[in-house]
Amino acid sequence: MEAHGEKGEEGAGARITAQLLKASSGQFALDSILLLRLRGRGIADLGCLGDCAHLEWLDLSGNAISQLGPLAGLKQLAVLNLSRNRVSSLEPLGSCESLQSLNLAGNLVSSLQQLRCLAGLRRLESLRLRDALGQLSNPVCAAAAAYRAALAEVLPGLKAIDGERVSGRGSELFQLCRDLDGSPGAGPGPAPPRAAQPWVQASFWEPPPPRRSSIIEEAYKQFGEALQECRELSRRADDTIAQAERALSVRTDPSSYVF
Repeated sequence: MEAHGEKGEEGAGARITAQLLKASSGQFALDSILLLRLRGRGIADLGCLGDCAHLEWLDLSGNAISQLGPLAGLKQLAVLNLSRNRVSSLEPLGSCESLQSLNLAGNLVSSLQQLRCLAGLRRLESLRLRDALGQLSNPVCAAAAAYRAALAEVLPGLKAIDGERVSGRGSELFQLCRDLDGSPGAGPGPAPPRAAQPWVQASFWEPPPPRRSSIIEEAYKQFGEALQECRELSRRADDTIAQAERALSVRTDPSSYVF
């Protein structure tokens, strides 16, 4: 049976609990969880999610999340999917120093000022605020071309915005291609528009293969040791039984007794 979070007060949505995290990940200790998929669970309160100190990949899409406070403690988080939620304040994410890819499509981000807290994330390369295929967006995306250019200035380390390569300081490859297109041998007239190529692969958001739990490894080790001890005890028991049988087989002649 699939575990669900506890209901918050007045039906405000589900709350993440330790039981939910353990059931969803198969881990006994929260700090052993590396990958977590909690898509479409009706979650509104992140609860004890911050206790997953070694979490690297997290999918919280399709919930009712508005407050991100517990995420501030996830220092090893590299990939975060928060699409289709109710997020407007991103301040806690400024502490996620390992963050590389962030999906915020379908939230309530209304200004570039709300994104400035991400400027200190040196590893952040991909940011999505709009998903045309999923018809997801944010209020800040009203003027698509203008907001992408401004966002590239606010976060110059980005290599992809909304799945498209960034022109400017975020992509040296794009700049090189543009210089080649403008060379004398490129021919007269403007170059025909080319379809934007996604920066990440289609399988980028799919979780990596599950890793074998250290708890399971230790259990296998202890089981092997117990099995070896059982074999040793069985061998000793066989030796003792054989000795007893040999002793009983030596019968004394009754006529040798002196009364």
